Amino acid sequence: MNSFKISVFTVWDKDENGEWHCTASWKTHSGSVWRVTWAHPEFGQVLASCSFDRTAAVWEEIVGESNDKQRGLSHWIKRTTLVDSRTSVTDVKFAPKHMGLMLTTCSADGVVRIYEAPDVMNLSQWSLQHEISCKLSCSCISWNPSSSRAHPPMFAVGSDDSNVSYGGKVQIYEYNENTRKYAKAETLMTVTDAVHDIAFAPNLGRSVHVLAIATKDVRIFKLVPMRRDSTSTGPTKFEVQIMAQFDNHNSQVWRVSWNITSTLLASSGDDGCVRLWKANYMDNWKCTGILKGDGSPLTSSSGPPMAMSTVVGSSVQMPQNSLNGMSAGRIGKRASFAPPVRQLGSSKIYQHPAHY
Repeated sequence: MNSFKISVFTVWDKDENGEWHCTASWKTHSGSVWRVTWAHPEFGQVLASCSFDRTAAVWEEIVGESNDKQRGLSHWIKRTTLVDSRTSVTDVKFAPKHMGLMLTTCSADGVVRIYEAPDVMNLSQWSLQHEISCKLSCSCISWNPSSSRAHPPMFAVGSDDSNVSYGGKVQIYEYNENTRKYAKAETLMTVTDAVHDIAFAPNLGRSVHVLAIATKDVRIFKLVPMRRDSTSTGPTKFEVQIMAQFDNHNSQVWRVSWNITSTLLASSGDDGCVRLWKANYMDNWKCTGILKGDGSPLTSSSGPPMAMSTVVGSSVQMPQNSLNGMSAGRIGKRASFAPPVRQLGSSKIYQHPAHY
């Protein structure tokens, strides 16, 4: 992740050895690249990157047709560079597709910026729609993917500020139709450790929101919207419940990622493993699998692969002030589910995981 290049992997077919083939590699920024993210395939093959060089960039894959030599070959073009940040841009995320083509960045100076592409056919034009000061150094951001009309647009932002005496390292912001601005709806005061990653679970019709947090351990929170007065115009207030907490990595946790049905959570940490978590019908969470860095199952000294380990969390509701923590650093490896992308006009399914 400290490289100045992004390598974009497109899986068309695996060869007989099961190898993945790199289709492009190019220099992108003048500083370390922190994150890369894919736009929804509805908008084409588009990705965004962010860097220590204080910029974010938007890239689009184009199939060459300029001459016979390039015909049918794809290459990547930088469509725009976003230069509003005065400090390192630490995360970049596209908003859910129902909101249109919108891109969010967060920076070390504690500012979240939301951009919009007015014309999805012209990705060189992006307008800054919102600039939100979070008062803390920002390290990661996640949009709530819910498309329900009952849920206004909402995102969570995490901070890697090392000062453990300052709680509330995760803040929730919600869009207000009356003011046409984002306002802080909730602060998770029990999260006092540096936050490396956050991820809202796909909603799938639930009335509550589920948020996974990567810090010195893995934590899963449930945000239950409280009933609003008919005259209330402020942001939604939530009852915050801790669903589960796992310290099985025995180290800093760097990334968390949900599968598309929100039934499985993956986490990666300094122990060099990806751990998979799943809740049973009683909402008791278990580790259902452990993978090494090369994707192979972790085996115990006796030989067989490790799976279905002991219960590591439960749905027992705990008050927010029941957790405490320590400070931590920043950079690590990513565990991520890559949902399949179906190419228009084809029955073949392609996957586009990103490596950086």
